[in-house]
Amino acid sequence: MLIIMQLLTLAALAEPTDLEHGRDLYVRNCFVCHQSNGQGVPGVFPPLAKSDLIATNMERAIKALAEGMSGEIVVLGKKYNGAMPPVVLNDEEVAQVFTYVLNNWGNAGGTISADMVKDVRSRSASPTFEKLQQSSAYPPLPNPPEGFTLREVVRLTENGVRLASDGQGRVLYVLTAGGDVFRVETETGAMRQLLWGKSYLITHGKDVGGLTFATVGMAMDRQNRLYIAGNQQDISESPVQNHVTIYRTTAFAGGDPVDPKPWFWTNYPGSPAYIHAAENIAFGPDGFLYVGNGARTDAGQTGTDSTWYGGGETPITACMWRLDPKMENPPLEVFARGIRNAYGFCWNDKGEMLATENGPDADPPDELNLIERGKHYGFPYTFADWKKKAYAHTPDPPPGLEFTLPIPNIGPDGGYEGKPIYSFDPHSSPAGIAYLGDDFPAGYRGTFLVARFGNFIRSVKESCGYDILQARLRRNAEGKYEAEIHTLLAPLGRPLDVHVSGAGKVYICEYARATNSFASFSLPGRILELAVKKN
Repeated sequence: MLIIMQLLTLAALAEPTDLEHGRDLYVRNCFVCHQSNGQGVPGVFPPLAKSDLIATNMERAIKALAEGMSGEIVVLGKKYNGAMPPVVLNDEEVAQVFTYVLNNWGNAGGTISADMVKDVRSRSASPTFEKLQQSSAYPPLPNPPEGFTLREVVRLTENGVRLASDGQGRVLYVLTAGGDVFRVETETGAMRQLLWGKSYLITHGKDVGGLTFATVGMAMDRQNRLYIAGNQQDISESPVQNHVTIYRTTAFAGGDPVDPKPWFWTNYPGSPAYIHAAENIAFGPDGFLYVGNGARTDAGQTGTDSTWYGGGETPITACMWRLDPKMENPPLEVFARGIRNAYGFCWNDKGEMLATENGPDADPPDELNLIERGKHYGFPYTFADWKKKAYAHTPDPPPGLEFTLPIPNIGPDGGYEGKPIYSFDPHSSPAGIAYLGDDFPAGYRGTFLVARFGNFIRSVKESCGYDILQARLRRNAEGKYEAEIHTLLAPLGRPLDVHVSGAGKVYICEYARATNSFASFSLPGRILELAVKKN
């Protein structure tokens, strides 16, 4: 077995370009589970910050990334029982990720080389990079519903997270987690990079550990300007701060929006494990920009680590913001509260706002909510229609606070098992949502499509999600909405966004290629087009 001195050159620090490459690879492949500052998820995914495993057994750490790992593991004296599939990276990329980790978050520093990784792979059960690539081939397309066609528009070179367009269906803009934006011609699939995240994202703080860990929101306004929401934890401040910056393009080149500049910014205390931050932005029918800013905790827990703010939520977390695009750095209006992480939201032809929401590590259903101004949707006091507390630490609600229940799912799909569920399978991760208008045929017109990213919490014994659901809302005897849910497309490779653009056309952004929770999702996905058949 290799010992730590054979793997690390402690006196040598990687060149900045290597650290940047490692950071980018970490964002794309690791932060979802191990979090933005390497803190992991309690009981599930172990921390990489100040990790005794990395300090004493780097070979095992490399094998975990290359082979995958499952079962109980003890790190820093605490037990973790998650599971990790092999990550599809070559030897040099594995080395860059570990070099980045070693030089951040209180780890010892040093450099890992591609030769070191190659040597570990040669003495392990790790599949070769080539075999990992073969096992991560693009899955075949599912059969489209009757009256529709389904085709692949383009295969992405990075993991796409959001789609935006002017609604005409000719050009799509694809956002990646690192802030890059690609222009895609829908007819030909021609793709070129339009914006580079490194060229416009603001770095808050001087420490390289304060990485911009997510750009997951993008929208286009009536002037065809792009808005991009970025989040960054700044560990140079005490307590650590999360910065939300929304960028707006300021010019056009060949008809495309370019030159994004900061337009709105704010900050609040960060979190070592559960920060959701600004997860979606979209323009409402009133012309205002709505921002789903998620919870900074899993379920309202507090902490004692002085590096971090010890309280639970703040007045501007776990809520829906509304911003006036006519102003520069407009005042922040809280539109609704108690929303853990509204990853997707849109409006129907009545101006009603529907939003998806993912639940905590406890197992309540994921939610579909009708968002109305001034209402509270339960977080962190309650989830779905639960009457019990999710955790012992769940706080008691303030006296007199009224909660709005999610929309009940009355089946037949999406988690329904003979009685209403509020709203979807636990951990199925409902994400982007889109409304189908008059361009769609009867049976689809006036309904919503919901993309479900799929679970990666391993307490779920079978995969769920990986699909597009159709939701038809109707009023019950009490005048409240309930949703008839049907599976429209399945399985898909971790669909993250769904976007209507052009007459009778829906575009789907697959984040990755895996169609179940036990396969790697590090390789980027593709854009699909679901279109009404032409007569």
